[in-house]
Amino acid sequence: MSAFKAYDIRGVYGTEITEELAYRIGYHLPKLLKTDHVVVGRDIRLSSPSLHEALVKGITDSGNDVWDLGLSTTPMVYFATAHLGADASVQITASHNPPQYNGFKISRHGALPVGGDSGLKDLEKMVNEEETPVSAKKGEIKDYSHVRDEYVAFLKPFAEKIEGLNISVDCSSGMSALIIKDLLKGNVHYINDTFDGSFPAHEPNPLEEKNCKQIEAETVKNGSDAGVIYDGDADRVMFIDEKGRFIQPDYITAVIGLYYSKLRGMTGNALVDIRTSRSTTEFLEKLGYDVTVWKVGHAFAKMKIREIDGVFGGELAGHYYIREFFSCDSGILASLFVLSVVKMLKDEGKTLSSLIDSIICYSNSGEINFRLEEKDEAIDALYRRFAVEGKPSALLDFDGYRIEYPDWWFNVRKSNTEPYLRIVAEASDSRKLDEKLDEIKSIIGKFH
Repeated sequence: MSAFKAYDIRGVYGTEITEELAYRIGYHLPKLLKTDHVVVGRDIRLSSPSLHEALVKGITDSGNDVWDLGLSTTPMVYFATAHLGADASVQITASHNPPQYNGFKISRHGALPVGGDSGLKDLEKMVNEEETPVSAKKGEIKDYSHVRDEYVAFLKPFAEKIEGLNISVDCSSGMSALIIKDLLKGNVHYINDTFDGSFPAHEPNPLEEKNCKQIEAETVKNGSDAGVIYDGDADRVMFIDEKGRFIQPDYITAVIGLYYSKLRGMTGNALVDIRTSRSTTEFLEKLGYDVTVWKVGHAFAKMKIREIDGVFGGELAGHYYIREFFSCDSGILASLFVLSVVKMLKDEGKTLSSLIDSIICYSNSGEINFRLEEKDEAIDALYRRFAVEGKPSALLDFDGYRIEYPDWWFNVRKSNTEPYLRIVAEASDSRKLDEKLDEIKSIIGKFH
């Protein structure tokens, strides 16, 4: 299986991701993006230093310069790309994947993503087919580690409204620890805040609730107003309420909408992905937002939010896209927004849990994954049953299908990064949800 995915380049280190691949990516990327320099950052995975060395060598052997950030969060690389006016950047990371994985996230000028349909397929062809003659004049490696401080300075104004909170934070042994302590002051309780690319406490994927058990317990133990957990490269963030309950990330999109409308006096266009709860979209619409539903994945979201001039956007996976952050995702920036709302609530004598409970109006399954080979056949069967034989009130067909009825809906889509069929369903009540999920599972079960 190729390491070149829809959104980035990712796979198991030593087989799918190798130093040779890193070298060839580095060599050909400047030609692809028509530039003489590449911004490079890396996370703390155990394989990242050697991949970094190979990538940098490829860039300089092609005769082009490296603007080296050193250790970086992925959003810090996005910031550097836009802030420095760079034409290309690479972050060496596998984001939330287990420690044996690694990969490369590539951006072009303006921190625009390079995805499968915007350059990655061309890069894959170059990597597989073209030669790598060493340039007579090699490029230089330039130290750009000062960008970290410039990124922190950009973030600091957004942290001003959160003093006086009691917060628990799980850095997942990953990259958020590079920055977060410069921003959160006062009564903050940190866990897993030491870099460790083996991720000893838990995998750096907070979307899997088993990885949130520790921060849930810490939040309750510390009497915190909220718990925060970042993924491995800090482009995603998730939240725990003061009762120790995990908050489904698409509900946090509604909280960010409240941040802009109540604390910034702004509304406008907002972007959500095709899996997003009606609870969130209806809450945003009541606040005055025009909501656009779009495909899953940062390579799609970043383009769409620019197209609609969205104030912000959010995904079920915990990515939050911010117009004033070059329409990119930053877990840390999103957390500052949400914690600002928590502080507003606390000042009013209210809690995060009470806000979330007021947002949720429907019974929601969350994302359910089915591992099966005949994914297309299963999707076709679901489509026949619910879109052809049934009479849906709406049908979205741009990322799998979202098939809507007045009192329930579901989305079925194939994962772009893993061998799964993914289902999200929602209904007016739990009885209806269970009934429809049973029917969906029985259809999928024929292909399992």
